[in-house]
Amino acid sequence: MADQYKYDQRGVSATKSEVHEAIKGLDKGLFPLAFCKILPDVAGGDPDYCNLMHADTAGTKTSLAYMYWKETGDLSVWEGIAQDAIVMNLDDMACVGCVDDILLSSTIGRNKNLITGEVIARLIQTTTRFAETMHELGMDLHLAGGETADVGDIVRTIDVGYTAFGRMKRADLIVNKIQPGDVIVGWSSSGQATYESAYNGGMGSNGLTSARHDVLSKIYLEKYPDAYDSNTNPDVLFTGSKLLTDTIEVNGEAIPVGKLILSPTRTFIPSIRKLLEGGRSSIHGMIHCTGGGQAKVLHFMEEGVRVVKNSLFEVPPLFKLIQEESGTPWQEMYQVFNMGHRLEVYIPQSEVSRTIEAAKAFDIEAQVIGYVESAEKSEVRLETPQGTFIYS
Repeated sequence: MADQYKYDQRGVSATKSEVHEAIKGLDKGLFPLAFCKILPDVAGGDPDYCNLMHADTAGTKTSLAYMYWKETGDLSVWEGIAQDAIVMNLDDMACVGCVDDILLSSTIGRNKNLITGEVIARLIQTTTRFAETMHELGMDLHLAGGETADVGDIVRTIDVGYTAFGRMKRADLIVNKIQPGDVIVGWSSSGQATYESAYNGGMGSNGLTSARHDVLSKIYLEKYPDAYDSNTNPDVLFTGSKLLTDTIEVNGEAIPVGKLILSPTRTFIPSIRKLLEGGRSSIHGMIHCTGGGQAKVLHFMEEGVRVVKNSLFEVPPLFKLIQEESGTPWQEMYQVFNMGHRLEVYIPQSEVSRTIEAAKAFDIEAQVIGYVESAEKSEVRLETPQGTFIYS
């Protein structure tokens, strides 16, 4: 493997090692192994309750949306961007059991010379529609407005982020206690859930820097100078062969490459809600496989535990495309991308059936992907058709 991941050379990090180093001294909240930071009930002052506040963005996915919109005039791609930023908050919070009555506030910074008012309008309208859809599925989101700023001096195109707040009973929290004997059930990131309008490529909002530069043609280097960091070595920018409007066939449907990569981040909250209705105490952990991909769980394990994933989903077409175009080593692929499932649930064997059925109720594929065992050193072991990879 190369000494430095191509992902790092592009100015981003799969492991976020510098970020983790910077925040290592910060208070980790009431339950350090919880997937989200859990705070005392500052809002209500009740010791039986707790607060959660979470912030996230759509990341560099907005750069790709900008390019596709300029190429095609298709405003609908911005709807996915709004969903991306929202879901990256909601599904993290759902991993500790917070699946209702969440406050949302947006922060949007744009370059007004490039991003028009109709784009802003589409983002805000989509937020309202997404909240309405979640209400129909049993979850209430409360929209608290936000800030939209014209900051072209510091933002090349647009940055879309949300902050979410929730309050819940401490007794209802799911705090990761991943333990030997657990079975791991993965929920697919690709396909088409009942509440989705089209096939989802499974990307989510992680790895977009690699995806667009590994897959797309060098012609975009000169055509869209606002869509990348000019300080980056041009040798690692737009190294692929595809145009945004080239198509690949998935399940008999020809899908533009740009739209496939821009598939909106799927929310798993409807399935998580259904799972929680059957009881929470037997759920030993839930991991949202975002930054860090299949190695994400490393941050939420105690010492002496090995997570073995030996029956992963077949790699979806989108991730196969990225690897074929880039030649990226598979070990890096599995750490940058979710590679087929973006949520995993750690449970006893007796809970497998209902965990799978909670996903399948919304046409989301689910299967046992591995198990947990004792080990001298905590690590994640992936046994894949492309090789065995260990992360520690």
